[in-house]
Amino acid sequence: MLAACAVSADADHPLRALRVAEIAPPEVPAGWVTVDVKAASLNQHDVWSLRGVGLAADRLPMILGCDAAGVTDDGRPVIVYGVVNDPDFIGSDATYDPKRSLLSERYPGTFATQVRVPAGSLIDLPAELSFAEAACLPTAWLTAYRMLFTAAGVKPGDTVLVQGAGGGVATALTVLGSRAGLRVWVTSRDEARGARAVDLGADRAFPSGARLPERVDAVMETVGAATWSHSINCLRPGGTVVISGTTSGNQPSNAELTKIFFKPLRVIGSTMGTREELLALTRLLITTGARPVIDRVLPLGAAADGFAALIDGQVFGKIILEP
Repeated sequence: MLAACAVSADADHPLRALRVAEIAPPEVPAGWVTVDVKAASLNQHDVWSLRGVGLAADRLPMILGCDAAGVTDDGRPVIVYGVVNDPDFIGSDATYDPKRSLLSERYPGTFATQVRVPAGSLIDLPAELSFAEAACLPTAWLTAYRMLFTAAGVKPGDTVLVQGAGGGVATALTVLGSRAGLRVWVTSRDEARGARAVDLGADRAFPSGARLPERVDAVMETVGAATWSHSINCLRPGGTVVISGTTSGNQPSNAELTKIFFKPLRVIGSTMGTREELLALTRLLITTGARPVIDRVLPLGAAADGFAALIDGQVFGKIILEP
């Protein structure tokens, strides 16, 4: 079968670690099912894997990809939930499992003609969503859903700042927040990307690091070091920053600890979401008519082009790969 794999690790030139080729299908573990992949979406996680972050050398080569939508052997259209829990984990929130992994970390991922997943990791694909739209949901859109509606504790009418307009999570935050009755502000280094975010539903766009007209109730932080101080300084007393990524690095020049305890502020870490939250996200999309923002659709054989665009930051929304 055709697959896009990490065959090595290259921190400086991650594309050199990527190979798209025909491979033998992996074995199907007991209790797992096979899904014919109709669409998969790229995430920053896949780039980090090529750089060798979170993917040990003894697991190479590894099929990349966390997200997919497709059809099971018995003809059931499904969305693949990419979190794989430890068999001994007990709890209702999959993200609390310290031994959890994502597809493409310990188990082959979704950038292939087929993917093998635990039977409990599938949810039905609603007829209202295309395979490409559904493939955007399990990582970026689920992350955004949890940040807004589980972690942040915001309510309709609150003001939320989204740092870094244009990325997969950022566009999801913009669309979901605006449809939920939040006042959404975004920042961007690129005026055009900020304008596109406004077209998606953001109320206002500001240059990165700009002084805002007023302090906000919550900040959605995926950028990390480059925007951390700005995020803390933008919050009203008692406000919340939810962090789910550090694309610019995880070592800010100032942790802003004094402001965090004096204001006082809440700092909440958030990662992915649960299968139940993924179900709730699909219902929200159907109810509101909101849909994922797709930057481009590429054949799986052109996966390197998608990776190059993601690495260069030339993406607004999600890149879809179709086998």
